[in-house]
Amino acid sequence: MEPHEYDEILRTLVRIAIHQESINQDLREFNAQQLEINRRLEITQAQVETLLTRMLQSEANGQDA
Repeated sequence: MEPHEYDEILRTLVRIAIHQESINQDLREFNAQQLEINRRLEITQAQVETLLTRMLQSEANGQDA
């Protein structure tokens, strides 16, 4: 292999590594956003469950009367 071919391979590998780091950063940001979305969904689900429990208790109390 000629020295210029090695240089071209190295330049290509550096470009690939830089691009991969960019992809990794995008994925880290996406994962952070997804964790926040999941946290908020868990809170919403707990609130819905609480409301549903209260509604069912109110219905049961009304039927007992």
